[in-house]
Amino acid sequence: MNELEPLEPPSREKLNQETGRIAWKALQRFFAAGAVIAAAPELDLVEVAYQFSVDNKAAVAQWMEAGLLAKASDDQARGWLESDAELWSVVVKPWVLVQDRKA
Repeated sequence: MNELEPLEPPSREKLNQETGRIAWKALQRFFAAGAVIAAAPELDLVEVAYQFSVDNKAAVAQWMEAGLLAKASDDQARGWLESDAELWSVVVKPWVLVQDRKA
């Protein structure tokens, strides 16, 4: 493969396999770098990751405008740290997408 060829985006199945629970403490350095995106519990985290991977700016903007997706806030980070939270997470470089689904 030529180094300049664009990479194929991962499939939803592959993203689903790469999604898992992780302690917030393990994600703090990514938060400090501004790379953590929080998805509302009502969103499908795998679908969000897929739309990021295919660079679907319209879908991402729609979720952001609806308040369903945003960079993790200081208040969220503080709450997750204080509660020793585990979050659902998946990486879509350069982003780490997280979701707090208490269940």
